[in-house]
Amino acid sequence: QVQVQESGGGLVQTGGSLRLACAASGSIFGINRMAWHRQGPGNERELVAGITSVGNTEYADSVKGRFTVSRKNGENTMYLQMNSLQPDDTAVYYCEITMVVPGKSGVQTYWGQGTQVTVSS
Repeated sequence: QVQVQESGGGLVQTGGSLRLACAASGSIFGINRMAWHRQGPGNERELVAGITSVGNTEYADSVKGRFTVSRKNGENTMYLQMNSLQPDDTAVYYCEITMVVPGKSGVQTYWGQGTQVTVSS
């Protein structure tokens, strides 16, 4: 059984910083891509940042230069360093992981439950 757990959300003032973490646990052969998504009030879920197994990254235009995604492959953990936070960054942040697991063919996608980030003005 695979579990994906986010942590690190909270309340911060405009201009502040937060660091989110996402950890995958359970029976895992290998992780392909890890990504952060977010869903703000009244908005659809959107991709924030992603990172592949070889370290290639992608970012939403709205967070480029402010957010940095990284991962510790040996620990199946991904981080999102968020700086210069703005009220528009307020959202529930979700972790998405694509991986190969025992007993299932192909690549599987797992999501965490989300962590709330609130930026006050």
